[in-house]
Amino acid sequence: MNSALPAVQRRPIAVAVGLLLREDGRFLLASRPVGKPYAGYWEFPGGKLEAGESLEAALAREFEEELGIAVRAAQYWRSLRMDYPHALVDLQFYRITAWEGEPQPCEGQLLSWETLPVRVAPVLPGALPVLEWLAQERGHSGPLCLSGDPNPV
Repeated sequence: MNSALPAVQRRPIAVAVGLLLREDGRFLLASRPVGKPYAGYWEFPGGKLEAGESLEAALAREFEEELGIAVRAAQYWRSLRMDYPHALVDLQFYRITAWEGEPQPCEGQLLSWETLPVRVAPVLPGALPVLEWLAQERGHSGPLCLSGDPNPV
């Protein structure tokens, strides 16, 4: 007799994520605010889609709410599914190359313009593949993070 319980099926949550890219090659990372899962971990900004919302609309809304900027040019880049203990998320990454305003921490988060290797830690698990993709594109062969283990989870 098999006493194993069936695996619980979780519906993935669609999330629009943006890589805010400056002309000098730096990209913006934000810390997760207090009260959210993985508070204090560093990530690329973004958020969940609302009912009936497109990825592009969610990206624009999240960047206005979280950073106080208006996205002017964004191109879809890649996707990634992450299975976190609190949620199964489908991350849809966009490169943002034009925006209006200067990013502000509208939700009490910290902001940091980074390059490889990143100086901030810990890094959210879903951000690590993005750092690897950037490293491949940029020919970066060193560590992704200066802090050693970027993700102590």
